[in-house]
Amino acid sequence: MKKSCLLAFVLFSALSSYAQLNILNATKPEEIGKKSEAAIQADNDDKPLPYGYVGERDILWAKTTWEEIDLNQRVNFPLLYPIDDLGPGRRPLFDLLVEAVTKDSISAYRDDYFKQKMSVEDINLNLEAKDLSEAGLAAQNAGEEIQDWMYLRAKADANAVQAYRIRGYWYFDKRQGELKYRLIAIAPMVYSAQNLLQQQENPDIEVEAVELFWVFYPEVRDILHDNYVFNGKNSANPITFDHLLNSRRFDATIYKEDNVQGDRAVDDYIADNSLMQLLESNRIKETIRNFESDMWNY
Repeated sequence: MKKSCLLAFVLFSALSSYAQLNILNATKPEEIGKKSEAAIQADNDDKPLPYGYVGERDILWAKTTWEEIDLNQRVNFPLLYPIDDLGPGRRPLFDLLVEAVTKDSISAYRDDYFKQKMSVEDINLNLEAKDLSEAGLAAQNAGEEIQDWMYLRAKADANAVQAYRIRGYWYFDKRQGELKYRLIAIAPMVYSAQNLLQQQENPDIEVEAVELFWVFYPEVRDILHDNYVFNGKNSANPITFDHLLNSRRFDATIYKEDNVQGDRAVDDYIADNSLMQLLESNRIKETIRNFESDMWNY
């Protein structure tokens, strides 16, 4: 019992202290939570680790995979929390991606092949929606003034994120003799505002998460490098979102791979059987692992 209480106290202390930036150098309470000038200058000089050039002739083998990161799994909680904005460096991944495509001029796409761009207006349609309620429709039909409370409103925020989908590229670098992974694109899976609004109007409707948009991952690396993921083992040493994603510190399920059938998804050829779909996903993973293993068998 004492160990449980001690553990809870340590975790609570870590969570509390993590959000309090500049706590050791603050001269007054108002400075707690704000970066010092020295920290800002240091952050300006800090950039994500460059990928480096990879020659096409150096790629001996490659495979493209599409994966889904389920945020209901505990191991993936760092990509879900915090739900609320806790200040500089501690923001939800969803907010960072949305801000990147709506304010920072990062391109958003409807698909993972980057064929069709989305406008800010298109994205906002799925982020916020409103419609007249029955009382509003009655007032409209009666020619009465429509009040603000007569609208039904829905908003897709960090609470609405159910998963993230990623597209990645596995390749064997024969020059360095190792299997590597490069993240190509990422998309938040959310309950869109339009669907949430329909559910308010008809509670019997089942809402499914949709791909809000896709972004080319290298374009958002700088943004994700400036924001941190909570490190439960050491709150003084957080890692960045970019580090977490590039080092694959998450659990994901492959739902598609590049193939001769036009990159068809697993559920296109294994329908209505979740167990067999999961086994097929694991088979694809083993194919990748076995290739690297077979390279060193003589």
